[in-house]
Amino acid sequence: MTKENAIKIFEDKKVRTVWDDEQEKWYISIVDVIAVLTDSVDPTAYWRKLKQRLKAEGNETVTNCHGLKMPAADGKMRLTDVADTEQLFRLIQSIPSPKAEPVKMWLAQLGRERLEEIDDPELGIDRAMEYYHRKGYSETWINQRLKSIEVRKELTDEWERRGIKKGQQYATLTDIITYGWSGMTTKQYKQFKGLKTESLRDNMTNLELVLNMLAEASTSEISKEKQPRTFIQNAKVAQEGSSVAAAARRQLELKSGKKVVTPLNAKSIRALKKEDE
Repeated sequence: MTKENAIKIFEDKKVRTVWDDEQEKWYISIVDVIAVLTDSVDPTAYWRKLKQRLKAEGNETVTNCHGLKMPAADGKMRLTDVADTEQLFRLIQSIPSPKAEPVKMWLAQLGRERLEEIDDPELGIDRAMEYYHRKGYSETWINQRLKSIEVRKELTDEWERRGIKKGQQYATLTDIITYGWSGMTTKQYKQFKGLKTESLRDNMTNLELVLNMLAEASTSEISKEKQPRTFIQNAKVAQEGSSVAAAARRQLELKSGKKVVTPLNAKSIRALKKEDE
């Protein structure tokens, strides 16, 4: 089963999701949806009690729900109860909330948009642009971010051709690349920027995005030439690719007298944009 983790936004609240390529459906964190519906201070406890009640009533939807690993608040992948959209529609009926209908509409749109994006990838790009515009990012940053998505996709396609497994192996190679050019692992980099579950790339400055893209694009090109066959060989290629960006970073810092890797995150970047305006 090929899965892809993603964070979706409903009324500025994050909802963790996993897309299953084989079944062509979303699996969505039940606790996150409960947090949206109830504004509970402890949605996990709310779900625990609701699950017990529904099981006692013989509710089959609860029985059919299962767990998947998703990024937790501490940044680690932890087992979380999930449901597909059909199961969630049924669970929502058991939760008294004025937001029930808007959430149902959002769930229906979520599934439809993903299938549309598979048929026409440009729709995904348009929706990404709209999302970043709503969040207040500058036009220049958005263009860089969309290009970084393209570069990342080229790299993961290359890894797939080389037999690299999604999940831990992707994460390890990404760590090698990130550390190689920035001097920090992905986890250290996120801590440096004061992030937890947020996307690191969504919190990079223009220069950080450019150098990260250079590292990943270089890794792709070297991989195409060397055609590594083992994970160890791919790891070496990742080191070589990141070294290209590391050299560029050192030269830029030498000439400008400024550090490229900064603690600036999305909030501070948008604040600077407002000051410029």
